[in-house]
Amino acid sequence: MRAFLDRWLPSPITAGRREQLRAAAGALLGLFITALLSHLLLAPVGTAIFMVAPIGASAVLLFALPASPLAQPWSAIGGNVVSGLVGVACVQLLGDTLSLPLLGALATGLAIAAMFALRCLHPPGGAVALTTVIGGPAVHAAGFDFVMLTVLADTVVLVLVAMLYNKLTGRRYPHAQQSAQPHPHATADAVPTVRLGFKPEDLDAVLKQYNQVLDISRDDLESLFMQTEQRAYQRRFGIISCADIMSRDVVSAEFGTSLEQAWQQMRTHRVAALPVLNRARRVIGIVTQTDFLEHGGLDDYRGIRQQLQRFLRKSGVTHTEKAEVVGQIMSQHPTTAQLDTPIVDLVPLMADSGFHHIPIVDAEQRFAGIVTQSDLVAALYESRFAEAAA
Repeated sequence: MRAFLDRWLPSPITAGRREQLRAAAGALLGLFITALLSHLLLAPVGTAIFMVAPIGASAVLLFALPASPLAQPWSAIGGNVVSGLVGVACVQLLGDTLSLPLLGALATGLAIAAMFALRCLHPPGGAVALTTVIGGPAVHAAGFDFVMLTVLADTVVLVLVAMLYNKLTGRRYPHAQQSAQPHPHATADAVPTVRLGFKPEDLDAVLKQYNQVLDISRDDLESLFMQTEQRAYQRRFGIISCADIMSRDVVSAEFGTSLEQAWQQMRTHRVAALPVLNRARRVIGIVTQTDFLEHGGLDDYRGIRQQLQRFLRKSGVTHTEKAEVVGQIMSQHPTTAQLDTPIVDLVPLMADSGFHHIPIVDAEQRFAGIVTQSDLVAALYESRFAEAAA
């Protein structure tokens, strides 16, 4: 009996209790605001129907599955409206010749075909099409106004509420398809992390062979595969954290450190970057050799020594547009990692995104050290060497 039930029951939901409550609260709030605003908008124009049942199904997608391709704004608005228009057209053209069950099935089937063609597949759209057929005299009398007023207003308001609510609760919505990771050096090579293992074209080929609609975006699916590879690597070779490999005795700067002093520190210690800390030793930026070159206008190699000296030298006046201190040229809000962050999490950042230095912070967000590309390469080499020797 248990084996029989397992074949029919869905897999356990992986979302935690907090996420479930977040989704339920969002749907409650979204539907209440939608009903309230739709009534205020439609009552003055004499529309009696201000809320339709399929909007409840849309709320499930928009608040519980905001990353789903079926829940995106165009999918929701386009899917509901197009399906409604198809349903009304079927009623007005074929209502006198077909039975209600056949007409409802036809309207729903044509609505699905239309949503596929317009790339706005949205499951509640099928319910909207069916509602236009079996909704009764009031819906039939409203005709296209039922779609262009009630259905459109309900969906647009719900989508707007979902955008705000998901953003405030930490969910990306609209969940747009992310473009492929560009090479940090603007060359035709693929980014390093996809030169081995599975590649995007491998995923595209498998999805084409699978030939079914997936309720997950392609970029999310690729990201899950990449994270799975990282977890498998950790399980095989052990977890090495940033605290294990980072440099702790790090030369740093403050916002008011002069450019000349910062440049001299970088040359003396032969480092390419300085983390910029405030008095509480929290990271507020990072200054690199590239920052000096860019802000110093040193893109012409001729006379670069004189230009650099001129850039580093203090102007001697109280008000000047020339940068004088590190805080004026640093990169603000740099990417950081925690002491216990596994180093494999830094691989995409350093290999694909072009980061050369990652400041490490403790639980109180205070600066604790720095991990460079050299540190990461050495650690990964030693872990593989140790595994091979064993």
